[in-house]
Amino acid sequence: MQDIQNYETETEERYLIVGLGNPGRYYQGNRHNIGSMVLSQLGKETGISLGRVQQKALVGTGKMAGRRIILAKPQTYMNLSGESVGPLVRYYKIPLSNLLVIYDEIDLPFGAIRIREQGGSGGHNGMKSIIKVLGTDFSRLRLGVGRPPGRMDPAAYVLQDFQKEEIPVVEEMIAEAIAAVTTFLVEGIDLSMTRHNTS
Repeated sequence: MQDIQNYETETEERYLIVGLGNPGRYYQGNRHNIGSMVLSQLGKETGISLGRVQQKALVGTGKMAGRRIILAKPQTYMNLSGESVGPLVRYYKIPLSNLLVIYDEIDLPFGAIRIREQGGSGGHNGMKSIIKVLGTDFSRLRLGVGRPPGRMDPAAYVLQDFQKEEIPVVEEMIAEAIAAVTTFLVEGIDLSMTRHNTS
């Protein structure tokens, strides 16, 4: 793995892939952390270690699908994600068109995936924080965790772990998300939306 200094001098286009979640073992299996779960699996599949702390995130650099990428898992709490993502974008001089943020979405059915080129926060606190810093013109990959049952508080619901019987669907969703990231890197956001948006 090349060091930061060499990586910064590269003239080749770079992409920043961010997976949102809360830091620490207590939260790692939560529905709210599925963005972070995708990044962990991306790291395994690409051989990129997210072992460096930078701009309040765990960061790793390398290549995926022939593209230079930075993987980042913010280690702020979810509602402060912009304090990590904004500085990373500025530090690595990432065009907003090359930023992809991956996160959970309660307004999508469990297992569904939606990719959008831009948009609002949809009430997601992590996205609210990022949008406050960067505006709305960046791509996002939303992973459906479904609505809470009955009158359960959505905030409590997303801080619950996935149930054992849900894990196979979670694994499928993560695999599809990684496929969508590959399409985003190689063929762009439009084809990513056409190919990977699922119900």
